[in-house]
Amino acid sequence: MKLPHPIQYQGSKRSLASVILRYFPNKFPRLVEPFSGSAAISIACAARGKANSYWINDLNKPLAELLGLIINHPVEIANYYETIWNQQHDDPIEHYYRVREDFNRTGDPRLFLYLLARCAKGSVRYNTEGLFNQSPDKRRHGTRPETMRDNIFGVSTLLKGKSVISSLDYKDVLSNVNEDDVVYMDPPYQGVCGDRDSRYFSGISYEEFLAALSELNVRQIRYAVSYDGRTGNKTFGNRLPESLSLTLIELEAGRSSQATLLGRDAVTVESLYLSSRLAIEVKASPYFHRKRETKQLVLMETRRRYAAKISKRIP
Repeated sequence: MKLPHPIQYQGSKRSLASVILRYFPNKFPRLVEPFSGSAAISIACAARGKANSYWINDLNKPLAELLGLIINHPVEIANYYETIWNQQHDDPIEHYYRVREDFNRTGDPRLFLYLLARCAKGSVRYNTEGLFNQSPDKRRHGTRPETMRDNIFGVSTLLKGKSVISSLDYKDVLSNVNEDDVVYMDPPYQGVCGDRDSRYFSGISYEEFLAALSELNVRQIRYAVSYDGRTGNKTFGNRLPESLSLTLIELEAGRSSQATLLGRDAVTVESLYLSSRLAIEVKASPYFHRKRETKQLVLMETRRRYAAKISKRIP
């Protein structure tokens, strides 16, 4: 199933969404993403009709506002993107830097969409003052307007009228979830938590995050966390402690972009942790998903859905 994805965002779980969603209940009232990023999991979840509503939150305010525009005002943001994209042709590099300067001055989320589509490797970078400082990709001009429009309208169709968008601290979000919710969290790796890192708008404290998860356990909240991982012999953060009684699912994500550039065979493996209540409900046990297996699961799911659509048309 090809899902719409207007926001190019390094670290997005779009490629792993299908297998992550296998560890969600078949149907539930609300999905909550305190660290939504590009909202890849909410988009995938909505495409499969798993949740009735969505709370999409990210502390990065321009990013959250951009998601709000995409979902609730697709015509406006698609038209704006087309206009600004078409203005780049005389001098694409200089145009990018002008847009970046305007964005850092105004925080206009409409400008942010162009920067995300045009920046190197779809990788967000901020300087010590919190200003966006990623360079442009000199090999391409970003997503074409017609493709971007299709992606924007695809996301809007899935989430409009079903979503609440916010830009709050994750702890404020978690304090307002309830037992009927499923919470999916994809915070910065522990390796950068607590210390500012140019890849993240804001880091989080490891100890505070563990305390928040412990509180969710006490409240019997269903949640899943994408947290640590490894590439070859290099690990990113320690595993979450056994005291939280989580079920670990390992997801083979394939070769990292850095390994590919360097001609190495290092494979990235990401960790998905399930809360005790969620693991019991979906009957999950520790497992290692290989990438080939994940692709087969996606293909099987797509075929089943396609067959179901055909059968509905047959009298």
